Amino acid sequence: MKNLKSIALAFVVALSTLSVTAQTKQVDASKSTINWVGKKVTGEHSGTVALKSGALVFKNNALTGGTFTVDMTTLTATDLTGEYQGKLNGHLKADDFFGTDKFPTSTLVFKTIASKGNDVYTVTADLTIKGKTNPITFDITTKGNNATTALKIDRTKYDIKYGSKSFFEGLGDKTIYDDFDLAVNLKF
Repeated sequence: MKNLKSIALAFVVALSTLSVTAQTKQVDASKSTINWVGKKVTGEHSGTVALKSGALVFKNNALTGGTFTVDMTTLTATDLTGEYQGKLNGHLKADDFFGTDKFPTSTLVFKTIASKGNDVYTVTADLTIKGKTNPITFDITTKGNNATTALKIDRTKYDIKYGSKSFFEGLGDKTIYDDFDLAVNLKF
């Protein structure tokens, strides 16, 4: 009976040690940034979208998890002003692109993480945009209370086909490339 109590006590101590070493760090959405660039044959547009919430999970100072929600209603072009900015913002939020009335948020959930050393990790995550979920793989760097990454996303995997030569012929210089880029800087 004494041995059983000792084993049970050791098990409880081991479990509490595990929970203490795992640390969830909430991302400060107001200080974090997500910048986007979308390219077309005749140029490109750039802008921002706001993080709604997010968290990174660390265990023994190593990244082990993460979940994020992006507020798609904040999608804004920053390379234009006035009427042209308003038109582009409206089009990006319309059903042709992100359909933000019906899909006001997008999510990213880390699934697997492999350390590359020097606080760099390769992450495979599930990205959900417009209700469609696809895996995406990218590298993320963590330093102190900061994490940065760059992502390349194929918009057509999320039913965003407007102006894509993959789906429409004869677009010529009206073609919009399928990939868009995100530069993410997270503060926690």
